[in-house]
This record gives sequence, C-alpha cells and structure tokens, in this order.
Amino acid sequence: MRIEEEINQKKFINAYQKAVVNIAFTASWLSKKQADLLKPFGVTIQQFNILRILRGAKKPLTIKILTSRMIDKMSNASRLVDKLKAKGYVERTECSSDRRRVDIVITEKGIQITKQMSTIMDKHFKKDFPLSEKEANILSDLLDKMRENS
Repeated sequence: MRIEEEINQKKFINAYQKAVVNIAFTASWLSKKQADLLKPFGVTIQQFNILRILRGAKKPLTIKILTSRMIDKMSNASRLVDKLKAKGYVERTECSSDRRRVDIVITEKGIQITKQMSTIMDKHFKKDFPLSEKEANILSDLLDKMRENS
C-alpha cells in the first residue's frame, strides 16, 4: 500500500517531504513487526540489540561501548543491561585492572536465546521482505547516502 493510503494523505508538499514521512512510517512499521516477533521471548528490540552486539563482539564491552553501537541511541543501556542480567542473559564483571570499569558479557543462556530470536527474525524477513537482495542493497546504499552529510 502506498504511503498516501497508509496515512490517508492525498498530497505532499514535495518528494522530499513524502520520502521523510515514508521513512518514518516504515521505521515504525518495521519496529512493530520486530517487537511482535520478540514478544514471545519477553525481550524488547533494544534488549535484542544489546544481546546481538555482545554476541558479535565475542568479548566483554563497557556500557559506553554498548551505547555507541546501539541502533537506538536514546535507550538507557545501563537499565537495559540490568533487565537482561535479571533474565540471566548477561553478566556484569568488575575489570581487574580498573575497578571503576564494569564489563558486560553475554552468558551462554543469552547466546542461545539470541540465536533463537535471530533465526526467527531472519526467516521472517527473508520470507516477507518484498525486495530482492539487490534491491535491499540499493535501499541500504540510499539510506547510507541520506546520513552522509549530517
């Protein structure tokens, strides 16, 4: 369905306004789809993001590094880590060389749940994403281009 129909707006001021509205609307739509897929696991999109970062890092990371790598920079990484710790998905460890530094590491339980969630997400988006791999790469390149001069 076209953006005009989705938001019941007949006309935009120009193509740039239409593109910005479409990107914002699509980002919200995509977030909802991801949240729905993660709901059975009791994990939010932001928590999933932290788990994926930690799994990919293969080493302990500080809250500061986690925050810099997160998609949603407005998230409170420390609070998210606390919630993941309560679920047994991550551990906080004091750095032996710098007691002020606290490292976050993903647990085996966290690795397994992240693997399950990633498999479901990947399967869903490969099946339901209406773009070819070439088109998805073009879209990514265009989105990268949008952020280049900001």
